[in-house]
Amino acid sequence: MLWVNKKIGRRPLTLRVAVVGSGPAGSCAAETLAKAGIETYLFERKLDNAKPCGGAIPLCMVDEFDLPPDIIDRRVRKMKMISPSNREVDINLINEDEYIGMCRREVLDSYLRNRAAKLGAHLINATVHKLDIPGNNKDPYTIHYVDHTEGGAQGIAKSLKVDLIIGADGANSRIAKEMDAGDYNYAIAFQERIRIPEEKMAYYEDLAEMYVGDDVSTDFYAWVFPKYDHVAVGTGTMHVNKASIKQLQAGIRARAAKKLEGGKIIKVEAHPIPEHPRPRRVVGRIALVGDAAGYVTKSSGEGIYFAAKSGRMCAETIVEVSNGGATIPTEADLKIYIKRWDKKYGLTYKVLDILQTVFYRSDATREAFVEMCGDLDVQRLTFDSYLYKTVVPANPITQLKITAKTIASLLRGNALAP
Repeated sequence: MLWVNKKIGRRPLTLRVAVVGSGPAGSCAAETLAKAGIETYLFERKLDNAKPCGGAIPLCMVDEFDLPPDIIDRRVRKMKMISPSNREVDINLINEDEYIGMCRREVLDSYLRNRAAKLGAHLINATVHKLDIPGNNKDPYTIHYVDHTEGGAQGIAKSLKVDLIIGADGANSRIAKEMDAGDYNYAIAFQERIRIPEEKMAYYEDLAEMYVGDDVSTDFYAWVFPKYDHVAVGTGTMHVNKASIKQLQAGIRARAAKKLEGGKIIKVEAHPIPEHPRPRRVVGRIALVGDAAGYVTKSSGEGIYFAAKSGRMCAETIVEVSNGGATIPTEADLKIYIKRWDKKYGLTYKVLDILQTVFYRSDATREAFVEMCGDLDVQRLTFDSYLYKTVVPANPITQLKITAKTIASLLRGNALAP
């Protein structure tokens, strides 16, 4: 069928979908489409790309996306929250079978990408640089790209006609620009991978650290997350403060200095983090998923699970509304995916947005935040929400207790802040 389509120009018998970007969002979309028998093209500019990322994934993702054990570098069961005044609060998972998975993105992304290809997605090592957008809802889109598999470093210019496009090409999405999806506010994350001596690495066997304070991040938190044979040490700040990112990184290095003694930097990484969904996530027969759509949570800065989930949900909607690839969906059909996404996760994003606004605005409120993290009711609510990706409602009595503790913590935070 592919040969006939290329040589004679005849219309293929199934829907043709291009997925641009093979991170968790794109690969999970491509996998779902390929399983349904839809003709799927998965574009990736750099097959060895390692996206700068803390790499934490929730427990529910392991089963839901059928991830093998060797994808997980560390199973973190302890979190240490460290306040601006260096007050430490330990948070431990109680259930033995629960953990936060720590991954290297180059390992996770490669696995998901290759799985999609094995299931039938056509993997193309190429840079997409332009779209020809049709003037009606039936004619195909033309994707112009440079194929890197031949032609040396410059590659060879090629084009491909498809019926639908899924933009999964990250925060600086070319597809979002081509479809005029609109801009969003964004943050900058900076991370160093540091290989530390074995005796110090043992400290991070199943422990991750989060630091808060104006010295390490004016908007978020800084982190030390364990990987297979090193730790990821990083921070983030809104792009308006990007000039101070290296100063903030020096701050987290100073705060964690004793634990990192003897360490060697093996990689330095930086990348943008979207702060809210783009104004338009579906235009015509183009849909955005993952970072390209803006699906990163405030407060936690988490995006891996939401990327994978959005890719799958978008693809499932396409399979459904196209009758398994027999018809071409409309813009209205694709917007069903947006409605379902917002209904399922809209509240999660709003709650985390409020948390960031309340607790990350000053060192006093950060002190209150860390104190709140020591409360068992807060820990249970937070971890249930994180591990299983739902906003878990507390019973009225617990909610009243948490509200009272929050007010008390905010008052004490003003006294404790340096």
